[in-house]
Amino acid sequence: MRQLADVAACRSGDKGNILDLSLMAPDATVYAVLQRHVTADAVRDHLASWAAGPVTRYELPRLHALKFVVEAALDGGAARSARADNLGKTLGAALLRLEIPWPPSSPADGPEAGAPSDDEGGLHA
Repeated sequence: MRQLADVAACRSGDKGNILDLSLMAPDATVYAVLQRHVTADAVRDHLASWAAGPVTRYELPRLHALKFVVEAALDGGAARSARADNLGKTLGAALLRLEIPWPPSSPADGPEAGAPSDDEGGLHA
């Protein structure tokens, strides 16, 4: 097992009470592993003590990135929240503590088994 911080980067931000997390892989091989293991359910479970709402995952294969939109995650949002981190900036660091299987244990974890080609794109939940 390995923490995401060892293999990826994350940016976080807010829109009202919605947290936006972008997880970026350095290459197609790592991106394929992230696609397989960093699901919306995994993120929701990992952030359960902070996020009360649903999590939606968007895939950005040309950028080797996954975007997660986490609803009801900021205790009402920046202007209403009494949290020390009312913008959700530390939740990006929290996501990077999620552990995934590493090294990839099977060919299904490699780029040939799920990494989109350069001409694919779009949204997958």
